[in-house]
Amino acid sequence: MRNWMLVFILLSISAAALAQPDRWQQRVKYKMDVDMDVATNRFTGKQQLDYWNNSPDTLYKLFYHLYFNAFQPGSMMDVRSRRQGTIATGRGSDWDMRVRDRIVNLKPDEIGYQRVLSLKMNGRPQSYRELETILEVTLDKPILPRSKVKLEMTFEAQVPLQIRRSGRDNPTSKVRYSMSQWYPKLCEYDYEGWHPTPYVGREFYGVWGDFEVNISIDRNYILGGTGYLQNPLEIGYGYEPEKAVVKRPATPKLTWKFKAPNVHDFMWAADPEYIHKTRKVNDSVTLHLLYKVSNTPAASWEKILDDAARAFPMIEKTFGVYPYRQYSFIHGGDGGMEYPMATLLVGPGAWLHEWMHNWYHGLMGTNESLYAWMDEGFTSYAEDRISAFLEPNAGFAQEGNYRGYFSLVKSGREEPLTTHADHFNTNSAYSAAAYTKGSVFLEQLGYVMGAAARDQLLLDYYQHWRFKHPNASDFIRLAEKRSGMKLDWYKEYWVNSTKTIDYAIDSLYELDGKTQIRLRRVGLTPMPIDLQIRFADSTAETHYIPLDLMYGEKPAEDSLPRFPHTPWKWTHEVYTVECNRKLADIRLLEIDPSQRLADINRNNNKLSLSW
Repeated sequence: MRNWMLVFILLSISAAALAQPDRWQQRVKYKMDVDMDVATNRFTGKQQLDYWNNSPDTLYKLFYHLYFNAFQPGSMMDVRSRRQGTIATGRGSDWDMRVRDRIVNLKPDEIGYQRVLSLKMNGRPQSYRELETILEVTLDKPILPRSKVKLEMTFEAQVPLQIRRSGRDNPTSKVRYSMSQWYPKLCEYDYEGWHPTPYVGREFYGVWGDFEVNISIDRNYILGGTGYLQNPLEIGYGYEPEKAVVKRPATPKLTWKFKAPNVHDFMWAADPEYIHKTRKVNDSVTLHLLYKVSNTPAASWEKILDDAARAFPMIEKTFGVYPYRQYSFIHGGDGGMEYPMATLLVGPGAWLHEWMHNWYHGLMGTNESLYAWMDEGFTSYAEDRISAFLEPNAGFAQEGNYRGYFSLVKSGREEPLTTHADHFNTNSAYSAAAYTKGSVFLEQLGYVMGAAARDQLLLDYYQHWRFKHPNASDFIRLAEKRSGMKLDWYKEYWVNSTKTIDYAIDSLYELDGKTQIRLRRVGLTPMPIDLQIRFADSTAETHYIPLDLMYGEKPAEDSLPRFPHTPWKWTHEVYTVECNRKLADIRLLEIDPSQRLADINRNNNKLSLSW
């Protein structure tokens, strides 16, 4: 009897596991040994990679990223960048000012390259070919579903002059090495197939896994990056426990040994003049700061730790618990760029934006080439919300993002958010779409479903989709479950199109002692409407008109008397609201006084009356 009960319990557990609304994930385990020559800026590497094919598919090929190969004259990145310089925009040429035409002028000892010297699978040599920034591997035997293989590679590389994200010797920051996108990285294979995206400009997508990285470099260099240092007593430089004795080997190079669990990338940076500071923000998380004193005072760098420690409890409460034991802010060679457990910063100003990427780029791991707005936009939203926490009473936190979106619409260069990140016609349209329209998506969603429900949704998103590569439909489905509404229409209009929102107060008149207020939808994107009415006696009330496509209503968000109306059909351009007060009692009418509705013409949203 007891055995039958055990079998029943095991079967029940298995059935419950199979019923979980989850997608399979590929898995990797990297072990890399790297030897860096700081005189030639070249390094050699050995990579052992365990790869779990957890998919239901048989794999006949593999693909790797070779990012450094973008930094060569005539590369796709070079040609596209020079093409952007010929496009006139409102701000001049559409250059990425960090790239411009710099790649075409690189000398042989300044270019970047990654060369795979050998590749074996389960001990057998494999056939491969280099396609600039992609390595295509044709397997001698396919990788069967739900099986594991061991891949062994030797490679060599040259670190390019700092152009974009990766590189060396930035003349402004003077950081020696910003080592991102530095190793042959296996491309992601998911429910949509392989993603061998050439490195043309942006963005990134990787396989979840564990990294063990050993870096041998000149003993005077100080390193920071992804992962936990395993040999701090042999290294020191601020990584050792307090009062511990450091015993460095008497060798020209030190080997820094890092481990990083459950991440989709590994970045490191190195410089002999780094200043290393730490700050413990709770019992389990330590912040690291590595910077050089150059044009920016030390106090400006170290303020990052003060502000981060103050914001950390609010961040975890609002966006989810940080799952690693450390995070590093590192002075690097290019703007600001996010990586798991760490960020590169050319200056201290962008620290908060890059840190919050760890919740969206780092923990969600969305395919940024396809859904850049779900990373950049959500991060921008979080950045401004936390900034408002750190500096209260600064007004509407997302105002800058709304202005950016309105400017994009006015420019005439807007493209749908579904556009591949590299396929936007202009850099300016990409930036405005991904950062500002993506941020407005979240704030405006609070207008649609209610801010409190949206806030809970952010935690739902964290709980359900971290480490799982969510897409836009995954997020919207969670929003529907949290709100009890249908919200697919919101994604269709806001993400898949460039249609805009414009509502107007059309006219008003009195009938049988009641005021009739006619509203008009001018733009092509339908939305629910909050209409606030203020009266001569200083009272006010809200009239709420849900959209028919929602099949639901948001709850009241303030203490004003609230009058819900029948849904506005999306096909109808006009809608009449009836108010029980006389026309002469009304002093002000306003559509969406919260200004969360991204209405491109606010001039027709408000009507003041003086009798």
